[in-house]
Amino acid sequence: MPDPLLLVCPSCGTLNRVPAARLAERPVCGSCRAGLLPAAPIETDSASLARFLEKDQLPAVVDLWAPWCGPCRAFAPTFAQAAARLPAIRFLKLDTEAHPEAAARFAVRAIPTLIGFKGGREVARLSGALPLRDLLAFAERLAA
Repeated sequence: MPDPLLLVCPSCGTLNRVPAARLAERPVCGSCRAGLLPAAPIETDSASLARFLEKDQLPAVVDLWAPWCGPCRAFAPTFAQAAARLPAIRFLKLDTEAHPEAAARFAVRAIPTLIGFKGGREVARLSGALPLRDLLAFAERLAA
């Protein structure tokens, strides 16, 4: 029997153990009962982003954006559509204006920037807004 996956609760931050075979059953947090696999992007701050990247065992796509950025705002619905289609991949959003230290940590030079993580390590990076099919392909490569 494979080891369970560790998943960070998007609501309370609790670490949950979930058998991989049960991901399709939409597991809930053992602490707060919130869904562990929301069908929407997860808004993060520097601390919660670090927790997801260090502890959560699902691949993640992080959208580094800013509220004043027109392309970032235009890309947000596409990012949300991808999150709804691929619930077993974390779609995390970080406002670089509110959390500039995280943008500096990842050496972000342009926004929107998408960074793909697998096993807590950066494995891919793209700058600029993408069409949905390209975003889905980018995210699915992380899960492979």
